[in-house]
Amino acid sequence: MVIEINPIAVIVLAFVLGACIGSFLNVCIYRLPLNESIVFPGSHCRSCATPLPWYDNLPLLSYLIRRGRCGSCGVQCAARYFFVELLTAFMAVAVVWQFGLTLATVGYFAFVTALIVITFIDFDHQIIPDSISLPGILVGLLFSLLSPLPTLTIWTSLIGAFAGAGFLLAVALGYQALTGREGMGGGDVKLLAMIGAFLGWRSIPFTIFFASCVGSFIGVGTMIRRQADSQLALPFGPFLSFGALVYLFWGERIIAWYLGLL
Repeated sequence: MVIEINPIAVIVLAFVLGACIGSFLNVCIYRLPLNESIVFPGSHCRSCATPLPWYDNLPLLSYLIRRGRCGSCGVQCAARYFFVELLTAFMAVAVVWQFGLTLATVGYFAFVTALIVITFIDFDHQIIPDSISLPGILVGLLFSLLSPLPTLTIWTSLIGAFAGAGFLLAVALGYQALTGREGMGGGDVKLLAMIGAFLGWRSIPFTIFFASCVGSFIGVGTMIRRQADSQLALPFGPFLSFGALVYLFWGERIIAWYLGLL
């Protein structure tokens, strides 16, 4: 007997599950930099510390119903909570749309959620937790053993991890030797190693180039707006994460198009 799967139902389910996972990602984004448990205590208002009942903890819906306010003390909650849930929901749909109901979807959605957490933590604190990137490297290598994608094997994954870490480490050491200042943290090095482990070595030059272009554009715009000098510090992790996502969904097609022009 062949069971037909309604694609619309799959997309709706992916969106709902993505939003639920996005709610958990909000917990990770807030608590990991503070070295707090992501399990206990349960969700609560950051202002009055009142535990949230289940009906105030529904992804997306509770924020809209309460208009972004705590049901106990009425304080305005950050719109980021809603945005992270919505972003994760859309990313879940995008991964399912790209890879279908396969093992690749599970692995790459885990990869995407790690990038989301890293991005917002790096924006807030300019750090990339080792508790995400280091296990992420191992998970990426293990995923390459099970991946159904021909472009990802244990060898492309291993080379990607070493190439990513080695390149950024060389850049960081060279910059520090020339200027006497730390220009790139170890978190970026480990993040690019994780990206290489999940996406293979072909993703490394693409991700670095894309992240550098977008980062330079935003950095120059930020310096002009703030009237800052060239030593303005911007986190590089979000740009690496964005470059990795572009490669995940369109990278091979962009590379093929570019090579076709040569």
